[in-house]
Amino acid sequence: MAETVKYGIIGVGMMGREHLINLHHLRSQGVAVVCIADPHVPSQQLALELAQSFDWPLKVFSGHQELLDSGLCDVVVVSSPNMTHYQILMDILNHPKPHHVLVEKPLCTTVAHCREVVNAARKRPDMLVQVGLEYRYMPPVAKLIEIVKGGTLGHIKMVAIREHRFPFLVKVNNWNRFNANTGGTLVEKCCHFFDLMRLFAGANPVRVMASGAMDVNHKDEIYDGKVPDIIDNAYVIIEFDNGARGMLDLCMFAEGSKNEQEISVVGQSGKGEAFVPESIVHVGSRVDGRDGVQTLKAEDQRIKYEGLHHGSSYLEHLNFLSAIREKDAKAPAVDLQDGLISVAMGVAAQVSIEKGRFVTIEEVLDQHDSEASS
Repeated sequence: MAETVKYGIIGVGMMGREHLINLHHLRSQGVAVVCIADPHVPSQQLALELAQSFDWPLKVFSGHQELLDSGLCDVVVVSSPNMTHYQILMDILNHPKPHHVLVEKPLCTTVAHCREVVNAARKRPDMLVQVGLEYRYMPPVAKLIEIVKGGTLGHIKMVAIREHRFPFLVKVNNWNRFNANTGGTLVEKCCHFFDLMRLFAGANPVRVMASGAMDVNHKDEIYDGKVPDIIDNAYVIIEFDNGARGMLDLCMFAEGSKNEQEISVVGQSGKGEAFVPESIVHVGSRVDGRDGVQTLKAEDQRIKYEGLHHGSSYLEHLNFLSAIREKDAKAPAVDLQDGLISVAMGVAAQVSIEKGRFVTIEEVLDQHDSEASS
């Protein structure tokens, strides 16, 4: 059997504990979580209780630097609040001991910080870094990706993604209520969808137009005298360099929805749709019309734990573990460039709302280069 791969988790709030549970369900693959780091004692305690139920002894640290210096783990999962990602990643990448890294989305909250991380990682060929854009692995989404890549739909022209869901959950110290901490809703939440649009279009974004606001949620909340500023609904249009277009329809006060995500991809020859959590895919062609539309049930028998994201986090870990074990032959499925571009698209959308105009991706990248050098 392969040697046990030892994991450490930095940030054991809700998502960090979700990673802990997923890795427990991968224990037959030779993985173990051996240490955690989090300054929040109640989160530490909840993670310890979980680990004890799995019979996994954990070493607990209050800070990530102590965890890195301990030398206990081979892989680090970064699932701390968004605004902490940059410094934690830079400390990991500059540490003498190599650690492979799975970092939760978004990569960082700003384009400038993302680019610094990308540049630092280039100096560490001994480390793999994967970004946690796990929606790619949701069975209906993965099935639609397979259909698109198979060419059934022809050259892709339009990608529309609707997410109608519940408001942001309560997080430790309410960090996710403010743009300064999250990067903004269209970075924090929607980098997933911008990543999928780019994947479906097979192209890079050129310019972005968005309209959005905080219209319903969080308006009666006050934290340290401040009212939250995160938008709860938006429309975003993206133009890609191959002529394809993408559209995001986000509403975070739409609990009365059968499906949380609905994805439509239209090519010159046909159309595919994916529905989550219903986990079905529709695929049809222009030639066969409505009567020829097929409905497919999307399942992945490898999933041993559905969790918060319909099995996608489990598959993400399975994929990353494979990349770690085949390090010289296999790159991470979702790399730092994917993380950077998904953040740049979200930042461009946030700026578009603020400025009331189209914003080019080049403008966002150049602006943040200037900020980094000033």
